[in-house]
Order: sequence, then structure tokens, then C-alpha cells
Amino acid sequence: MNSKTSSIFPIRYTPFALCIAGSVASLIASELHENVWQLFILFTFLSALGIYDLFQTRMSILRNYPIIGHLRFLLEYIRPEIRQYFIEGDNDQTPFSREQRTLVYSRAKAVPDSIPFGTTLDVMAPGYQWINQSLAPTKLASHDFRIMIGGKDCKQPYNASIFNISAMSFGSLSANAVMALNLGAKKGRFAHDTGEGSISRYHRVHGGDLIWEIGSGYFGCRNQDGSFNAEKYAENALDPQVKMIEIKLSQGAKPGHGGILPGKKVTAEIAAARGVPEGVACISPASHSEFSSPLELMHFVQRLRDLSDGKPVGFKLCIGHPWEWFGIVKAMLKTNIYPDFIVVDGSEGGTGASPVEFTNHVGTPLQEGLRLVHNTLVGVNLRDQIKIGCSGKIISSFDMAVAFALGADWCNSARGFMFSIGCIQAQVCNTGFCPTGVTTQDPLRQKALVVPNKAERVFNFHHETLRALKELVEAAGLRHPGEIDAPHIVRRISANEVRLLSFLLPEMPAGQLLKEDIVDESLHLSRVYELYWHKAQASSFSLI
Repeated sequence: MNSKTSSIFPIRYTPFALCIAGSVASLIASELHENVWQLFILFTFLSALGIYDLFQTRMSILRNYPIIGHLRFLLEYIRPEIRQYFIEGDNDQTPFSREQRTLVYSRAKAVPDSIPFGTTLDVMAPGYQWINQSLAPTKLASHDFRIMIGGKDCKQPYNASIFNISAMSFGSLSANAVMALNLGAKKGRFAHDTGEGSISRYHRVHGGDLIWEIGSGYFGCRNQDGSFNAEKYAENALDPQVKMIEIKLSQGAKPGHGGILPGKKVTAEIAAARGVPEGVACISPASHSEFSSPLELMHFVQRLRDLSDGKPVGFKLCIGHPWEWFGIVKAMLKTNIYPDFIVVDGSEGGTGASPVEFTNHVGTPLQEGLRLVHNTLVGVNLRDQIKIGCSGKIISSFDMAVAFALGADWCNSARGFMFSIGCIQAQVCNTGFCPTGVTTQDPLRQKALVVPNKAERVFNFHHETLRALKELVEAAGLRHPGEIDAPHIVRRISANEVRLLSFLLPEMPAGQLLKEDIVDESLHLSRVYELYWHKAQASSFSLI
């Protein structure tokens, strides 16, 4: 069914239409058969329910699926018995468990998020992690944890929340979803990453803080041939709503792949935001055309910072070949140009549709990638100059605590905030048939997502997650999430062995990589430094 037919009469409205028809037919038939009036009452009740569903503003799925949408909530009510005996458990990852999704829904609705009767996790299973608590817990006045992002060359540092909305483009998300996220970010004083689809008019409606992501397609700052346009860049970058600029080197969903948006999906609004022709296939190359070496990347960072009048500029990447990352760090040392921030995206990231092989088997998971970036910067004495953000399946405050323990300064979440505005993990994001209006461009479907209502849920999810993080920090006897370190986290290796995260992913001593001989067996560091640090080069992404 094409979108035009769907807009005229969506097939999902058929049960509602049949109820109205049944109500009329039973009313007529009641003149001939007096026992038909019961059917008239039934159909009239269902018709009234359908009308209510269409006009209520709380449940997107009921607005898109009047009457039959209630079946989902009926199944939700009886699901413990169904799922326990026939389908799956609360902690089956698909890719987010029901327990994780329920946590987000509860916090987004500002209802109690506690669970009774103990954990449902297997605490004896390898991989189980916990944070050690203190016998001297602290008491903090606020959960509004913030950090200042901006290095030595930054003129306009940004006072950021430590929990922000990760990169998702308009086009992947609906207009209403973008507006709800941005309004929630505005109310909660946190940042909204635009994704590489650039800044649409929907990002500007409510004026929430933006992190403008610039990918290899240079959307919003490109010439007709796809090359970078400095004038268009400056026009957007100087907008006061744009607080930081992020160069996307790669993303966790499909690192090293690139992408294409078919011409039929390039609407007038998407074309306007991206600066591409309407109706023509929109291509994101696998690599950037403005730089081809670590040194050129650093000069591009400085150029973007100068053109934005000194706003924080950094880059996002999913770690691949370690020597390429080492080459970038060596380029920082050689040029004395430092990014203001680096965002590490784990291969668990997944809002972008991608081939199965890339989803499952390409890129470094967040914990290992984050530790490598943190340790390398520590090893060259640059860690205090550059802030590190991270993203990749971060939902709860404990997820954030582990990220902080491994070196992050702040966390981003994409799918967590999608859940907060109604996503039910239907996993049809790339089809245009999202049942809740989050990831569709169908005008009728996205109307189901009521912006003020969902914006309040975005605010609540952010607020309640940081409140829960505050309680974790207090329980550990600390004063700020930045004090959480790897020795605070414990991971089970087997039924008979547990290890501190600091043993499994040890920290690099300050300045270690600046020494002639970086190998020290007593440090138990990954052999990746021994193998590739001296072979990495600032002038090329290749090995010497």
C-alpha cells in the first residue's frame, strides 16, 4: 500500500470503520429483529471507543490503531503468564529487554520504577556487573550534573548535562519526534544531537540546545557536488542554538559503510534540511572528502572551530583499526590542535538501519572502545584537554556509571529517548510503518505522536535517570559521577571468579606512551599499544 492510499484511508482504521458500519446496520436490523439491539450496543460502544482513541493525546499507538490497539495493552496485562510459559523472559535481549523498556516507560511517565521480589538477573552468570556500595554514603543536593566542554582554543565552551540525546536525523525520525525531543531537551536544559541529516526547521521550533553532527555528506553545508561549503557551514554554526559541532567519522550501527537515502524518500523538507535536490538519491559516502589523513582531520577541526567563532568542535567514531586512532592522537601532538571532545560510539549502537553483518560483527563494543580512547589520551597527557562522550545501548543510570568508570565524561542515548516518546521496539523503523509515529514520514501516522505530551516524557526520562544516578553516586560514597572509577565496578568472569573492572580494563599511567619504551609487563595493558603505537603515523591512516 502506497503512502497516498494510506493517507486517504489507512487499512489500520478498518476495524474502526467496520464497527461504525456494524452500529448502523444493527440499528436498522433492530427494526426487524428485536434481539439485534445487543449488537447495536456493542458496535456503538466500540465506535465510541474508536473515536476516543483517535482524539486522545496520551497513547500514539491508539491514535494510529483505534480499537485494535487496545489488544496490545490487554496482552501487556496478561503477558507474565503468556511470556513465562510460552515466549520469553523479562531479560531476553531483543535487543532491549522488556525490563529495560519498562524502566524507560516508567521514568518517562514519572511513575514508580521500583521492582519487587528481588532481581531477575542471574548474578552467577559470566558478564554480570555491579557497583560496590560504601558504609559511608554521601548526600548530594542536586542531580543536575554538568560538565564544561571546550579546550584551549575554544572561545565558547558549553556547560553540558552529562546525559544527552544521541544522534538521530530528521528523515529517520518524524517531524513530531524531532520536535518532542527538542522541546524536552529545552525544558531539561540538555543537548539534542541532530544526526548527520543536519538541522531541519523542526529542530528550530522550540529552540533546544543542538549538537550539529556533520557527516561525510556534509548535509547543511555542502556544494552541489557534495563537497564542503564553508559559507553554508558558518551560517548554521553561528546560530546561537548550535552549541557544539561534531564530525561523524563513523557510527556504531554501520561503521565504515556509508549509506543512501532513495530519491523517493527525499521529500521537500528533507531536501531543504540537507541541501540536496528533492526526489534525488541522497548519498553519504563511506569516508570524508575534506581530509584523508589524521593531520588533515586536525586541520579540518581547527577550520570548523574558526568558522564557528570558537565553538566546541569534536568528532565521533566507532573504534576500528587501533592504529588509525593512534595516528589521530599523534596528529594532535604534531599539530598542537586538539578536538574539544570525542564521542565514542559502541558497535551496540543501532538506530541506523544497516546490513546484518555490520550490525552483528563490525566495530568495537563501547566498553573496549571507550577504554582505548581514554587510555591513549592519558598516555600522551592530553586527557585533561579533551572531554569524552559515549553512546551505545545506554538506558539506565548503572549503564552510565560503567561508562564513567571507563573514562567517559558524559553519555548519550538514542533508543532510550526513542522509548520515552513511545517507541515499542516494533523494529520496522526502515519501512515507514512505525506504529507509534516515531520513525515515519507518513503525515497521518506521525500525528499520533502529540508533541507536548511526549516532550514532557523526554524531560521526565532525563530527570529521573539522573535522579537514579545521584542515588548510585551517594550509595558509593562519592560526590559526582566523574569520581566513579574502574575499581568501583565488579564483573563476574565465571561461577567461581570475579574481577574488578580496573583489572580487566586497566588504566594507562599518565605519559606512558611518550616514553621510548612503552612496554611494561607489570601494567597488564592490552598488547595493542605494543603492537601498533610505534607503527601508527600522523600523516596517514595506514601503518608504517
